[in-house]
Amino acid sequence: MPNYPHKITSKLPEVKTTIFTTVGRMANKYKAVNLSQGFPNFEPDQRLLDLVTKAMNQGHNQYAPMAGLPRLREIIADKINHLHDRQYHPENEITITIGASQAIFTAVTAFVGKGDEVIVFKPAYDCYEPAIEVNGGIPVYVRLNDKDYTIDWEEFRGKITSKTKMIIINTPHNPSGTILSKADMIELEKSLRHTNIIVISDEVYEHIIFDGHEHESVSRFDDLASRSFICASFGKTFHVTGWKVGYCAAPAELMHEFRKTHQFNVFCVDHPVQQALAEYLQVPEHYLGLNDFYQEKRDFFLNALKDSRFTFTPSQGTYFQLLGYSNITNERDVDFAKRLIVEHQLASIPISVFNVAEKDNKVLRFCFAKTQKTLEKALIILNRL
Repeated sequence: MPNYPHKITSKLPEVKTTIFTTVGRMANKYKAVNLSQGFPNFEPDQRLLDLVTKAMNQGHNQYAPMAGLPRLREIIADKINHLHDRQYHPENEITITIGASQAIFTAVTAFVGKGDEVIVFKPAYDCYEPAIEVNGGIPVYVRLNDKDYTIDWEEFRGKITSKTKMIIINTPHNPSGTILSKADMIELEKSLRHTNIIVISDEVYEHIIFDGHEHESVSRFDDLASRSFICASFGKTFHVTGWKVGYCAAPAELMHEFRKTHQFNVFCVDHPVQQALAEYLQVPEHYLGLNDFYQEKRDFFLNALKDSRFTFTPSQGTYFQLLGYSNITNERDVDFAKRLIVEHQLASIPISVFNVAEKDNKVLRFCFAKTQKTLEKALIILNRL
């Protein structure tokens, strides 16, 4: 095909192929054990699959309501109220979305315009900044502590200006596996009081918390709840990331603006899946049991590495574990991650790609949401290094 004859101006000129695509292709090429991308390689509950089939066979195959099935929104509202003592009205404060990424993008699009600043804590999941930039906004970075990924709240407050429109937080945090404590949330609340700044709280790993810790949702804090979008993922919770179904909760005034964009972007979400989730969620153990399920995998993974050359702090949440490798090599993390695939057939994600200026702390991220067999294969490789 000849060169494209028309002049175009990219709204995202700096965006390149994601590390997930690059690593995924290499993992396939070299038949690597893949602990890179954040999805389980085991099957979801057969009962949930059967409920989707049942919904399709019962004729739930046309458009769902724009905001989502009322019954599903009611159950979500009950879940949040039970876990966090916050009442969201299912009619005008909860919307079913195509996963959390669409919820985040929609919330940003609904409020961020040219020149607006949005504070992002780095390292950060890679969907935040493109959503800001494509809407003309300016990402403003606060770098998490290199060792324990905590927030310097004085530094954070110093980044707030008259142009700050929004803050994006993520707890439990991808890629570090850390969580924001109650004290952190109080600091955030104190920092934003007397402002009109909106918060997007990415809480997709809300049900994967370890060692007796609690998930401190923004919904637990009055002032934060009054200014926040909570974005959540059924895909992460129920091992069905390919279904791309999640939800967003926010005060009615914010949700009103959110739905203006949502209805012209996706309009509605997969109908039979919503029907299935509405029934499946009626058994709280389907999500409350995840902590123990994933902590067993985390503990197995780390116990097997205790005598290796890797260093680590146990993940507090998510299904990711960071491993420091400075005792093994001084290579840049991207180079080491690629060499692990080519020479050792093991795929992981380098953390520098999520950092400000791609700062390299010699750390790789591994996903332990895998079968026992897969983890055992990976551990043999890691312990040989």
